Amino acid sequence: MDRRALLGALANGALLLPLRALAQQTGRSYRIGYLSTPTRASVEHVLEAFLSKLRELGWVEGQNLAIEYRWADGAVERLPGLAAELVRQKADLIVAPAQSAAIAAKNATSSIPIVMMFPIDPVESGLIASLARPGGNVTGTTFAPDPSIIGKQLDLLHEAVPAASRVAVLWNPVDSSSLAQGEAILESAARSRRVRLQHVDARGPADFESAFASMARERAQALLLSSTSTFLAHGTTLAELSIKQRLPTMCNFREMAEAGGLMAYGVNMADFIGRAAVYVDKILKGAKPAELPVEQPTKFELTINLKTAKAIGVSLPQPLLLRADQVIT
Repeated sequence: MDRRALLGALANGALLLPLRALAQQTGRSYRIGYLSTPTRASVEHVLEAFLSKLRELGWVEGQNLAIEYRWADGAVERLPGLAAELVRQKADLIVAPAQSAAIAAKNATSSIPIVMMFPIDPVESGLIASLARPGGNVTGTTFAPDPSIIGKQLDLLHEAVPAASRVAVLWNPVDSSSLAQGEAILESAARSRRVRLQHVDARGPADFESAFASMARERAQALLLSSTSTFLAHGTTLAELSIKQRLPTMCNFREMAEAGGLMAYGVNMADFIGRAAVYVDKILKGAKPAELPVEQPTKFELTINLKTAKAIGVSLPQPLLLRADQVIT
């Protein structure tokens, strides 16, 4: 096409392509891995928020970005093998939306950049050297400023059911993010509330029935679910079991309250996940993970499910309801 014809086509709108689309046609395409502990269905809206932010930044799946998804379906023990697959696929970057996934990815590679999402304490777990200067191939966002969030969750649960003196804590012993880092804080919060804790193990859905049977034998009056993507993947099952046993339950993820848990307190994953896409954008444009400070959330949301409260016969105090960011009716 000569210059005159080109100008004519532009005038007629035939070649009025967005600059971003033009860049996608001529630029390099990247391959990233998405290593996730829960099922895709349980985090679909979170994933879409991530992809939407990537599109805003000019990265479009199927155009200049190929994404290799690996879903552990709640089985933490599958993560190392899935991470190794992504390394063999020669991914340019790995996204790890859970502490367990980030640890598996880091153990699989020390050279491929890793963008983590939602670990509780990435310094203590060995993922990074410090929040300000990660120092290796891992950077991204955290779930909370520190493990003290678990103490706040117990406080809110006690406020909801102040008569509960025996609280079960369900955790996954194969997921390092599940409880260990906040255990001392949780024990301190329990002592201040004169609450006795019962620690119950559950590696996955095969253990749920026996775990709840153990809670019943110990006459637990409330339940705190520790932070693990294993439980997020099976939120509906856990909610059904807690309702059946009439256990007021505090969760980490809003999605679990929406699935039927009584309460949830934590970061809004769908809102905050867009920050992780910014890290992906920077790294693909040449930034080094070691020099990108880790971002911490500053806002946490309280979600209360009134339908569940009615089903288990719990009357929640009005001040607590007024503080909720979301009330499900």
